[in-house]
Amino acid sequence: MTTIRLEGLDFFAHHGYYEEERKVGNRYTVDVEVCLRETTFTDDDLDHTINYEEIYLIVSTVMSVSTKLLETLASSICRELLKQFSSITQVNSTVSKHNPPIKGVCKKASVSISQKR
Repeated sequence: MTTIRLEGLDFFAHHGYYEEERKVGNRYTVDVEVCLRETTFTDDDLDHTINYEEIYLIVSTVMSVSTKLLETLASSICRELLKQFSSITQVNSTVSKHNPPIKGVCKKASVSISQKR
């Protein structure tokens, strides 16, 4: 199995359960991992894998839509990647919100979701 990971994708976006969070915005970090069907790489052909830039663009598109829950974002990233690439067998995504609005010190809150074909 081939695994591709994009780690530390940073976004400023307008997500959050509370209206004020969606208005003000916050910093988010996304880590995404895609597992591909078994492939033998005998040549240097990008058509036999997935272009990292295309993965990033899909994540960026999902992150641009205001959403209340991190769970929804992580699930949407998985669903969109599975929909766009038939060679993907599994997607794992983690979405982290920096300095979430809780009554205490918290560097980030994260949600991880895995979806299989």
